[in-house]
Amino acid sequence: MSKKYGMVIDLHQCVGCGACALGCKIENNTDARRDGQSFNWADFIMRTEGTFPNTRYVQMPVLCNHCDDAPCVMACPVTPKAMFKADDGTTLHNQDRCIGCRQCQDACPYSQYVLDGKSNRGEEYSVISFNAHGKQTQPAWYDKQQMIPGCTASGAEVAKRAGAVPPDMNKYQSGDYQPVRADGVVEKCIFCHHKVTNGEQPACVEACPANARIFGDQNDPNSEISKVKVANSKTIRRYKEDEGTEPNIFYIRSYNDPEV
Repeated sequence: MSKKYGMVIDLHQCVGCGACALGCKIENNTDARRDGQSFNWADFIMRTEGTFPNTRYVQMPVLCNHCDDAPCVMACPVTPKAMFKADDGTTLHNQDRCIGCRQCQDACPYSQYVLDGKSNRGEEYSVISFNAHGKQTQPAWYDKQQMIPGCTASGAEVAKRAGAVPPDMNKYQSGDYQPVRADGVVEKCIFCHHKVTNGEQPACVEACPANARIFGDQNDPNSEISKVKVANSKTIRRYKEDEGTEPNIFYIRSYNDPEV
């Protein structure tokens, strides 16, 4: 039987530290926010519930759901598809075949075409981000302006000395996926396919200090993720499950719940 990768996020274990997002950003060389795009393959939904003084803060980590019935794959108009499903269930993207039409981004119920201030407050996020046609990717590292003239180096100077853009580039080999994306293409979480296919865990899983993320093969009944899903079968849930996309990111328990 072929593998089928998925992830369970234990919201009670999650401490909301953001290490998963930082680990992902470093591993995958993702850009800073710009042009209404977040470039956050690992992100969060954040909100405060209740009325003061009886309030409660809630945070939920989010990422690509690697859906079984992925609208992004169905919407991709090229042949062979730029957005496609790997044999292990991962939703991957080939930038050489991508024409930058953004139909995948528009079709995905977990993505926004353009993000506004709500995303900075944790009210919105987007699984898929787009690198605009004809615009430099990673522009901060081409900027020649010094923040403090004569005192600090510019982004361009740092990149030149490091010999890479970004300066801390992780030059992984991933076949379909490039470690730094070009302009005119979309990008998103790939479950760190370059790591997983070499027997490692995704960067977000490795970075989590609370072991709140369980990743593995759902088709293996002896895997940790399969055992966790069975143990929590009555309460396990998926975000926006009513969209009918059959997501492979699952959530158990609750964040910041004093009764757990």
